[in-house]
Amino acid sequence: MKKLMIVAALAAVWTAEAKVAFAPVFGDKMVLQRDMPVRVWGTADPGEAVKVSFAGQSRETKACAKGKWMVELGAMSACKEGRTLAANDEVLKDVLVGEVWFCSGQSNTDCPIWGGGPRYRDGQGAMHIAMTVKPWVRLVKTPLVMATEPKLDVKAEWTPMTPQAMEQMARKPSAMGYYYALELANALDIPIGLVDSSWGGTNIDAWTPRSGYEGLKDLDEERNWKVVSQKDWKAEMRKGPIGGAIQQPSALWYGMVAAYTPMSIRGFIWYQGCHNAGEYQRYANKMHALYNGWAKEFKNPDLKLYFVQLAPWGNPGIAYIQEAQAQFDREEKNAGMAVINDVGNLADIHPNDKRTVAKRLALHALKRDYGYSWLNDNSPTLKSWKVEGDKFVLTFNDAKGWYVYNPDRSVQTGFEVCGEDGKWVKATIENLAWGKGRDGKPKCDGNIKGTDLVVKADGVAAPKKLRYMYSAPWFGCLYNEMNLPLGAFHIGD
Repeated sequence: MKKLMIVAALAAVWTAEAKVAFAPVFGDKMVLQRDMPVRVWGTADPGEAVKVSFAGQSRETKACAKGKWMVELGAMSACKEGRTLAANDEVLKDVLVGEVWFCSGQSNTDCPIWGGGPRYRDGQGAMHIAMTVKPWVRLVKTPLVMATEPKLDVKAEWTPMTPQAMEQMARKPSAMGYYYALELANALDIPIGLVDSSWGGTNIDAWTPRSGYEGLKDLDEERNWKVVSQKDWKAEMRKGPIGGAIQQPSALWYGMVAAYTPMSIRGFIWYQGCHNAGEYQRYANKMHALYNGWAKEFKNPDLKLYFVQLAPWGNPGIAYIQEAQAQFDREEKNAGMAVINDVGNLADIHPNDKRTVAKRLALHALKRDYGYSWLNDNSPTLKSWKVEGDKFVLTFNDAKGWYVYNPDRSVQTGFEVCGEDGKWVKATIENLAWGKGRDGKPKCDGNIKGTDLVVKADGVAAPKKLRYMYSAPWFGCLYNEMNLPLGAFHIGD
């Protein structure tokens, strides 16, 4: 009898300790993705029965031999009403349904909405934090952690977009991510969840899962890289953009993203490239690896990637990596690129106007995902060209009209032309709409006649090549009717 009592007591203790738990990335105040099946997972004792309930749905399963479980809830409509998500006795409160996005990249993604130094934060962030009260928008700032294998205990703290809640965050969210979530919330009037996993000074390789390299050529070194811990990193391991432990291929994917997979999300926004600027020939391929890997690991073949083309910061070779980014944009149907060469800062690699960046990213989402069919979300891209005498005639996609805008009211642009001698000469747009000012002198307000651009360089009678944005100051000043700037390109090679 005494032995039976002891066994019963031990069983009671074991039962009490056998706790069903959600994965740490699930938490109070989180947002679940609308209009697609929602995966929910966690841990329990092997074989333990788990019942997950939310919004009138319930799903049952058992934990596997490793103590893991997962269920899939049916697609749900957006809802601002906070409801409970339960797994047995484990309960999460104030859970919403809406649109869920990630934002990732290096310092221009990580750049906070406010806090820190005046050269590394958004220029208007304090004002926007103080005036924005949208408790149904929820933000996560992922801790800075690298890992040598998937780190699954990352805890997500979902913070409402209110002045009081933002004040309590030890690390403020990405300015780009904050504004992106705000733009979507203003346009859609539904809950928005945004997970910010970003780290300054990092390369694209660190954020790429190994599965992303499958089928891609010339990336064997990154695919086969053995990640070592920070304490085991040695200077002689450096190679190209891999200059430190946190820059090793997949190291930040393991430490800051893998724990969220396979969460149901709409897509991710991305701002990175400065750290890989020296290998522009390989960058488009690396972006394919990044996208392919994220789509596979999040189990979403329609995952969207809206990314930022680099802004000018004084790098004389910036046009090369800008064109590599544009190449990836052309090649990946689920991607969209925001051109921001008009908001750079030659004195600072971190331009502090992140709201313009977010607005241009949001245009892609609104047009492609949320039914704003009337929008033009693309910057102009070259469609065709020809030479007529001493002029280039350029025809573009996504340009129903053109105008030039320079702060000094000039109509100079970044075009250059060369002939057989290979000497580049600054060129002008010949079909500007000139009129007369009050003083009777010729005047142009920046408008351009027609939808083509006619470009000519004095002294180049037989033009062979043309390039745009390849010389200082690298700032864009040519816009289409949607106020979206033309990006760098070259022709004639």
